[in-house]
Amino acid sequence: MSTITRHDSDARLSRAVIHNGVVYLAGLTADKRAAGMKEQTTEILNKIDVLLKKSGTDKSKLLSAMIYVTDMRLKPAMDEAWLAWADAQNLPARACVETRLGTPDTLVEIMVVAAQ
Repeated sequence: MSTITRHDSDARLSRAVIHNGVVYLAGLTADKRAAGMKEQTTEILNKIDVLLKKSGTDKSKLLSAMIYVTDMRLKPAMDEAWLAWADAQNLPARACVETRLGTPDTLVEIMVVAAQ
């Protein structure tokens, strides 16, 4: 029987779940919602680094990323932050879709999966 480990859980969700050597992160958003797309993305990527480290891995082991943005016209700013952060030698499979998010000032949400 495989063990399931959960990190940063509350009444709604776990921010990270580990099973069979795979780390699944919940969709993360920025706390500083008055910030622009690039700044929100950078904040989220920093949160991802923290959760990946807590889960025994790092961004070089990303398998996939799902990025949700509220306006595709702002995607270049998100991409700028992403490219500055991502491990260019170990890029994950990635998708980016436009959608409405939880609050009007949430511009981006990112969900990743990584190997441990």
